[in-house]
Amino acid sequence: MAEYPLTAKAEPSGFRKFIRADRTQRALLIISFMFVPLALLLMFTYIPFGKMVQFSFYNRNYLSEGTFVGIQNYIEVFKRDDIFGSLIVSVYYMGGAVVQLVLALFFASLMVFKVKGEGIYKACMFFPYLICGIAVGFIFKFFYARGFVLDSILQFFGMELENIPYWLQDQKINNIALAATSVWRYMGQNMVMFLGAMMSVDSDLYEAAELDGANRWQQFRYIIMPSIRTIIVLNLILSISGSLSAFEPPYVITNGTMGTGTYFVIMNRLAHENQKVGLACAMAIVLLVIIILCTVAQKIFFKYFFKDNEEDAIMKEEDRRRRQQLKERKKAARAARKAAKEAAR
Repeated sequence: MAEYPLTAKAEPSGFRKFIRADRTQRALLIISFMFVPLALLLMFTYIPFGKMVQFSFYNRNYLSEGTFVGIQNYIEVFKRDDIFGSLIVSVYYMGGAVVQLVLALFFASLMVFKVKGEGIYKACMFFPYLICGIAVGFIFKFFYARGFVLDSILQFFGMELENIPYWLQDQKINNIALAATSVWRYMGQNMVMFLGAMMSVDSDLYEAAELDGANRWQQFRYIIMPSIRTIIVLNLILSISGSLSAFEPPYVITNGTMGTGTYFVIMNRLAHENQKVGLACAMAIVLLVIIILCTVAQKIFFKYFFKDNEEDAIMKEEDRRRRQQLKERKKAARAARKAAKEAAR
């Protein structure tokens, strides 16, 4: 039987050894987690944004190269009546955002004090947020339709159909009806955010307040409000930004007709129906600037309203004092119970 000489296994090259090293693999893993998201962000966010800024200086459609017009598109944004009117329509949604936040804060405050069946209430209020925006639009399209759900409810309570307004055609009320759709959909989301912030407040503060004789309103005003102000500011910023970019309710329910066209609806119409891509891009840039200005104004307002530095120092001192009082009272209560047991013996 022939014997074959044993050959030694070849040692991996220096590069392969470097790649297989644990330190190298950890470094490659860290680099991939760092740079892959950045590459995706660059590809799908920053490059398209740069192209949008570039297109805003051109008169073009989706197929042609277009001609350079400078800032003419931005001038037209402020001169067109339909675009300016859409900004006025956004005021209705801003008002709805304020109502939505007030209602969300109210219901969250009720549930933080342990209401019976709170789990069912939370689910019912959060459920509309889970529904697709297009589906919400179709639901309320039939809800507001003449002779359908809302009209039938009002007739059940004794109103005549002739006295009920046309919810989607009367320009005095149709934008209010559409803004109410957004309130119904997003109130639950804001309520859950408020409730999460309220539940993170130390329970010792509530106990100390009850020992001091504070009622529910005083607990809400002096404990809850200062503790959740960051979430209030965040929700307000998100709600105002969302009201400026409202799209689904007016687009699905009325298609932006009868004075209900929001800024996004008009921008969509100009870009896809009229093929004025440059003008639509200029509208998007203007909207971005408006949202940034509104955000900065809100932060300045809340900084002045809450008086951050002074308020923080006062709140910390009050928290420290209440905790100390609570500890002393618990200690005194334990001593009293111990003395009572010894006396009973």
